[in-house]
Amino acid sequence: MRNISDIIEGYLKAIIEEEQNGTIEIKRNEVAEKFQCVPSQINYVINTRFTAERGYAVESKRGGGGYIRIFRVQANTRKDLIEHILAGLQTGVSHRMAVDVVYRLLEEDVLTERESKLILAAVDRTTIRIPLPERDELRARILQAMLITLLYEEL
Repeated sequence: MRNISDIIEGYLKAIIEEEQNGTIEIKRNEVAEKFQCVPSQINYVINTRFTAERGYAVESKRGGGGYIRIFRVQANTRKDLIEHILAGLQTGVSHRMAVDVVYRLLEEDVLTERESKLILAAVDRTTIRIPLPERDELRARILQAMLITLLYEEL
Protein backbone atom coordinates (compact mmCIF):
# COMPACT_ATOMS: atom_id res chain seq x y z
CA MET A 1 0.00 0.00 0.00
CA ARG A 2 1.32 3.41 -0.94
CA ASN A 3 1.61 6.12 1.67
CA ILE A 4 0.24 9.65 1.35
CA SER A 5 3.64 11.04 0.26
CA ASP A 6 3.79 8.57 -2.65
CA ILE A 7 0.23 9.48 -3.68
CA ILE A 8 0.92 13.23 -3.57
CA GLU A 9 4.17 12.73 -5.51
CA GLY A 10 2.34 10.71 -8.17
CA TYR A 11 -0.37 13.35 -8.45
CA LEU A 12 2.13 16.20 -8.89
CA LYS A 13 4.20 14.23 -11.41
CA ALA A 14 1.09 13.41 -13.44
CA ILE A 15 0.19 17.11 -13.61
CA ILE A 16 3.76 18.00 -14.65
CA GLU A 17 3.67 15.37 -17.42
CA GLU A 18 0.41 16.83 -18.76
CA GLU A 19 1.93 20.30 -19.09
CA GLN A 20 3.66 21.11 -22.37
CA ASN A 21 6.46 23.07 -20.70
CA GLY A 22 6.95 20.68 -17.76
CA THR A 23 6.06 23.38 -15.23
CA ILE A 24 3.24 23.53 -12.70
CA GLU A 25 2.18 26.15 -10.23
CA ILE A 26 0.29 24.97 -7.16
CA LYS A 27 -1.07 26.41 -3.96
CA ARG A 28 0.10 24.31 -1.04
CA ASN A 29 -3.15 24.68 0.90
CA GLU A 30 -5.28 23.60 -2.06
CA VAL A 31 -3.25 20.44 -2.61
CA ALA A 32 -3.32 19.71 1.14
CA GLU A 33 -7.08 20.12 1.13
CA LYS A 34 -7.43 17.78 -1.87
CA PHE A 35 -5.53 15.04 -0.03
CA GLN A 36 -6.92 15.91 3.41
CA CYS A 37 -3.51 16.38 4.94
CA VAL A 38 -1.60 19.19 6.61
CA PRO A 39 0.20 21.70 4.34
CA SER A 40 3.54 20.67 5.84
CA GLN A 41 3.01 17.24 4.22
CA ILE A 42 3.04 18.98 0.84
CA ASN A 43 6.28 20.75 1.81
CA TYR A 44 7.80 17.41 2.81
CA VAL A 45 6.91 15.82 -0.53
CA ILE A 46 8.26 18.76 -2.52
CA ASN A 47 11.47 19.00 -0.47
CA THR A 48 12.24 15.27 -0.68
CA ARG A 49 10.79 14.14 -4.01
CA PHE A 50 11.30 17.17 -6.26
CA THR A 51 15.00 17.84 -5.75
CA ALA A 52 17.63 19.00 -8.22
CA GLU A 53 19.19 15.54 -8.05
CA ARG A 54 15.88 14.10 -9.23
CA GLY A 55 15.65 16.60 -12.08
CA TYR A 56 13.40 19.32 -10.68
CA ALA A 57 13.70 22.97 -9.75
CA VAL A 58 11.32 24.52 -7.24
CA GLU A 59 10.40 28.17 -6.74
CA SER A 60 8.05 29.49 -4.10
CA LYS A 61 6.41 32.73 -3.14
CA ARG A 62 5.07 33.04 0.36
CA GLY A 63 2.01 34.94 1.49
CA GLY A 64 -1.69 35.03 0.68
CA GLY A 65 -1.22 34.92 -3.08
CA GLY A 66 1.72 32.58 -2.73
CA TYR A 67 2.45 29.60 -4.90
CA ILE A 68 4.92 26.80 -5.42
CA ARG A 69 6.24 26.39 -8.96
CA ILE A 70 7.82 23.06 -9.91
CA PHE A 71 9.89 22.76 -13.09
CA ARG A 72 10.98 19.53 -14.74
CA VAL A 73 14.57 20.02 -15.87
CA GLN A 74 15.45 17.86 -18.86
CA ALA A 75 18.88 17.43 -20.38
CA ASN A 76 19.17 17.26 -24.15
CA THR A 77 21.17 14.02 -24.17
CA ARG A 78 22.25 11.30 -21.78
CA LYS A 79 25.76 12.74 -21.95
CA ASP A 80 24.46 16.20 -20.97
CA LEU A 81 22.52 14.70 -18.08
CA ILE A 82 25.51 12.79 -16.71
CA GLU A 83 27.76 15.85 -17.09
CA HIS A 84 25.15 18.02 -15.33
CA ILE A 85 24.94 15.58 -12.42
CA LEU A 86 28.73 15.30 -12.19
CA ALA A 87 29.04 19.09 -12.08
CA GLY A 88 26.54 19.21 -9.22
CA LEU A 89 28.22 16.57 -7.08
CA GLN A 90 30.13 17.99 -4.17
CA THR A 91 33.11 16.54 -2.37
CA GLY A 92 30.65 14.84 -0.04
CA VAL A 93 27.43 13.14 -1.11
CA SER A 94 24.80 12.09 1.43
CA HIS A 95 23.02 8.77 1.06
CA ARG A 96 19.78 10.61 0.22
CA MET A 97 21.51 12.64 -2.50
CA ALA A 98 23.02 9.48 -4.03
CA VAL A 99 19.61 7.77 -4.03
CA ASP A 100 18.08 10.81 -5.74
CA VAL A 101 20.77 10.84 -8.44
CA VAL A 102 20.30 7.12 -9.14
CA TYR A 103 16.52 7.54 -9.14
CA ARG A 104 16.80 10.30 -11.76
CA LEU A 105 19.14 8.27 -13.96
CA LEU A 106 16.72 5.36 -13.74
CA GLU A 107 13.76 7.60 -14.62
CA GLU A 108 15.65 9.03 -17.61
CA ASP A 109 16.53 5.50 -18.84
CA VAL A 110 20.26 6.10 -18.40
CA LEU A 111 20.43 3.15 -15.99
CA THR A 112 18.70 -0.19 -15.94
CA GLU A 113 16.97 -1.40 -12.80
CA ARG A 114 19.84 -3.82 -12.20
CA GLU A 115 22.53 -1.14 -12.64
CA SER A 116 20.72 1.17 -10.25
CA LYS A 117 20.59 -1.57 -7.60
CA LEU A 118 24.31 -2.22 -8.03
CA ILE A 119 25.17 1.47 -7.61
CA LEU A 120 22.90 1.82 -4.59
CA ALA A 121 24.49 -1.24 -2.99
CA ALA A 122 27.96 0.22 -3.56
CA VAL A 123 27.13 3.58 -1.96
CA ASP A 124 24.95 2.31 0.88
CA ARG A 125 25.73 3.16 4.52
CA THR A 126 26.11 -0.50 5.38
CA THR A 127 28.70 -0.94 2.62
CA ILE A 128 30.74 2.15 3.42
CA ARG A 129 31.18 1.58 7.14
CA ILE A 130 33.37 4.51 8.04
CA PRO A 131 32.49 7.62 10.04
CA LEU A 132 31.16 10.85 8.59
CA PRO A 133 32.34 13.02 6.80
CA GLU A 134 34.74 10.51 5.24
CA ARG A 135 31.81 8.23 4.35
CA ASP A 136 30.13 10.98 2.30
CA GLU A 137 33.44 11.84 0.61
CA LEU A 138 34.02 8.20 -0.35
CA ARG A 139 30.42 7.87 -1.54
CA ALA A 140 30.95 10.93 -3.77
CA ARG A 141 34.11 9.45 -5.29
CA ILE A 142 32.41 6.09 -5.94
CA LEU A 143 29.39 7.76 -7.53
CA GLN A 144 31.59 10.05 -9.64
CA ALA A 145 33.66 7.09 -10.85
CA MET A 146 30.54 5.20 -11.87
CA LEU A 147 29.07 8.21 -13.67
CA ILE A 148 32.34 8.87 -15.50
CA THR A 149 32.31 5.23 -16.62
CA LEU A 150 28.77 5.72 -17.95
CA LEU A 151 29.83 8.94 -19.65
CA TYR A 152 32.73 7.33 -21.49
CA GLU A 153 30.51 4.41 -22.41
CA GLU A 154 28.32 6.99 -24.18
CA LEU A 155 31.14 8.48 -26.25
